[in-house]
Amino acid sequence: MDHPRGGAHYPRALGEFQAWFGTDAACLDYLESLRWPEGFVCPQCEHPGGWRLSDGRIMCTGCGHRTSVTAGTIFDRTRTPLTVWFAACWLFATSKDGVSALSLQRSLEIGSYQTAWAMLHRLRSALVRPGRDLLSGTV
Repeated sequence: MDHPRGGAHYPRALGEFQAWFGTDAACLDYLESLRWPEGFVCPQCEHPGGWRLSDGRIMCTGCGHRTSVTAGTIFDRTRTPLTVWFAACWLFATSKDGVSALSLQRSLEIGSYQTAWAMLHRLRSALVRPGRDLLSGTV
């Protein structure tokens, strides 16, 4: 894939977003297609192929390592449903003036301000590229 295309690789509009990501299973399938486009490859031993376990994780057929599609991502070890996470990502990416934790909490009906704040913190941390060059010259 040279360049991702709206409608093929990500939704173009809110209606399309809601149709694509209406369930946690749909969100997991999308993440899996992004993480392992050619099928599961063990992050531990790089062996292709694995078994899906009853808890949703995948066990490598080579070394027996168990992992999930969300391991090592901003969605790792969260109790918030992926549908809420994906909606937060959509709001975060499409709002022109940014999104506050309070507005995220209200619009997605998240139980607490702290949860909304933590979600935004993870989203913002994903935008930082480690080892990036500092600004130089006239800024």
